[in-house]
Amino acid sequence: MSEQTNETADDTAFDANHFRSVMGHFPTGVTVVSGIATDGTPHGFTIGSFTSVSLDPPLVGFLPQIDSGTWAAMAASGSFCVNVLSDQQSDLCWKFAKSDNDATRFDGVDWHAAPSGSPILDRAVAWIDCSVEHVYDMGDHHFVLGRVGALDADADHDGLPPEPLLFFKGALGGFSAEG
Repeated sequence: MSEQTNETADDTAFDANHFRSVMGHFPTGVTVVSGIATDGTPHGFTIGSFTSVSLDPPLVGFLPQIDSGTWAAMAASGSFCVNVLSDQQSDLCWKFAKSDNDATRFDGVDWHAAPSGSPILDRAVAWIDCSVEHVYDMGDHHFVLGRVGALDADADHDGLPPEPLLFFKGALGGFSAEG
């Protein structure tokens, strides 16, 4: 039996660009995680690293960068809302992904408050409103663990949610079910 270590098998430098390229082959949903700063202003950012963690209790998580000013602005509220974007919201994906527009990200964006007060983006495929359970440091990111307090998945209230937006190999697209 071999012993596992955190050391690499050889002394070659790790290629971060190759890592990013390979990981890009895993399609992810696109979310905007939103919250309210202590001054009452809405904040949010695009997050692809969102996951369901537990059913009992209901927990989800996402991974903002350690140096994210947006997360820092939202964190003090103790809550956040995950908005799963539809395939018709690629403009919001890019708007909330830019790092130089935090003060204007919500300009022209229709939203209403979740039970926590965090923004629910209109026309999102689904929204998950959470209270922060714990924040763990994980390399160059935080892992934010949230307890789900409320959620819904029918933007039009017609029984048919819109299709989700997906990110794959650096590009955005929709989803079509087969079979």
